[in-house]
Amino acid sequence: MARRFVTLDVFTEHRLAGNPLAVVLDAEGLDTAAMQAIAREFNLSETVFVLPPTEARHRARVRIFTPGRELPFAGHPTVGTAVLLALQDPTRGDARAFGLEEAIGIVPCVVETLDDGSGGRARFRLPVLPDYLGPGPEPEILAPRLGLEPGDIGTGRHAPSRHGVGPRFTCVPIASVAALDAARPAQAPEPGDGLYLYTPDPEGTGQSWRVRMFAPDLGVPEDPATGSAASAFAGVLMQYEALGDGTHDVAIRQGQAMGRPSAIALQLTIAQGALQGVEIGGAAVIVSDGNLHV
Repeated sequence: MARRFVTLDVFTEHRLAGNPLAVVLDAEGLDTAAMQAIAREFNLSETVFVLPPTEARHRARVRIFTPGRELPFAGHPTVGTAVLLALQDPTRGDARAFGLEEAIGIVPCVVETLDDGSGGRARFRLPVLPDYLGPGPEPEILAPRLGLEPGDIGTGRHAPSRHGVGPRFTCVPIASVAALDAARPAQAPEPGDGLYLYTPDPEGTGQSWRVRMFAPDLGVPEDPATGSAASAFAGVLMQYEALGDGTHDVAIRQGQAMGRPSAIALQLTIAQGALQGVEIGGAAVIVSDGNLHV
């Protein structure tokens, strides 16, 4: 049968930038093996399958696959799918709010769409807060994997650490943009972790960071934009930055080394010294649509 799919570029306002995403809108009747095979066929960092919600008050249930496995949650699939589903709604207005059912839980989304139907912007609130999973490996272990020197690892008070929001990441501070750009893609020492490299963005203001993310064991040698890693990065900032109570906006740029620049908006809400909420936001634009005959 024919199943409609749409591809989008996410965390960008421009086609052929950001992180590509495939969304299969007619996923009923596909089993897990078929979804995994389709994700391998698209060979993008993630492919989303849209299913009817288990509760009518939610917009949809979604399953997210890399070319290698299913994920409980991911950021750029959430943003892209939310924008696409809002565009599919004939009664859409200036902004829509709905929940997406993901394996990690219900993800509340707010979407603003463009009048011409070409895309929009979405933000979502994490249903869980980042977990601190312990310190990361020593620079002497990480540096050879990345083709760097131990002195290239570390910035300010930051040291390697591990954080998770469902997906897990070894987060590695890098001393400069030059060292970040020179790093070669590698697998994290901890199996199943993505390897998230970050350094202060000298072109930004306030909390601004340049990042890269590697996950070869998930079929993603390098990712142009990683919303789940940005979500986990909130835990890094809580650990190493002196952030007071209130709302903190963080700008994250990713994908420059790949020629697919991406912009991720991260927001932390802190009260009484504790992280209370994390939001991720960004733009998405439709690139193509068609039919799968499976």
